[in-house]
Amino acid sequence: MENREFKDHFSQQSQDYALFRPHYPDALGKLLAELSPSTKLAVDVGCGSGQLSEVLANYFDQVLAIDASSEQIAQAKPHPKIQYGQALAEEIPCADHSIDLISVAQAAHWLNLEKFYAEVRRIAKPNAILALISYGVFSVDEPHLDHYFKHFYKVTLALYWPPERRHVDEGYKNLPFPFQEMVIQPPVLQVEWNFYQLIGYMSTWSAVKAATQALGHNPLNALADALLPEWEDPELPRVIRWPLSVRAGRIIV
Repeated sequence: MENREFKDHFSQQSQDYALFRPHYPDALGKLLAELSPSTKLAVDVGCGSGQLSEVLANYFDQVLAIDASSEQIAQAKPHPKIQYGQALAEEIPCADHSIDLISVAQAAHWLNLEKFYAEVRRIAKPNAILALISYGVFSVDEPHLDHYFKHFYKVTLALYWPPERRHVDEGYKNLPFPFQEMVIQPPVLQVEWNFYQLIGYMSTWSAVKAATQALGHNPLNALADALLPEWEDPELPRVIRWPLSVRAGRIIV
């Protein structure tokens, strides 16, 4: 699909994205289903390889999961309740007033929000829910490990993050949101990962790809070399947490 507005930062590492990106907590799917007017049909916009789509399928009869990247869609696991397809957020292949929930997980900062919101109003049922979901930089329980990651994120990669990344760090609070907003308490996004899983996740960052291209080498390798002795056993899992943010609004049509 040719689209000059689509900023594709992830197709080149789509297989790693599918392997290493965290899945959202099941409690998030339950919460969104309880807020929705019914649970017949949800649309997961910018679905990537289905990290949120699979959670929504536990609570909705059907999930339409769309992404502008065909490479991302190709990495999604088939699921009887999920229909994956390549489509733009501004051109969602749904009938008017047919959707109970529209979700966008870790992707709203890439969208043309004015056009997307117009499409949301078109496809939403009365009182449907729009949820913009994001998670910022992770933390590791042990401070002696965590400072390595924070320095890498804030200093080593500082010049290489796309400008849109600031919206993730802000929990989307400064994005325009012209809907009847609801204050909700999101569940915790937490995993137990070993050294290799965490480094694999960091390899999916757009800033790592940009830094590698600019520098001619991958700065993540130096971090891994410095961190490995501190981790002790690389197979030892550690608790990793992300600040999960949800901006949810009800669509009055």
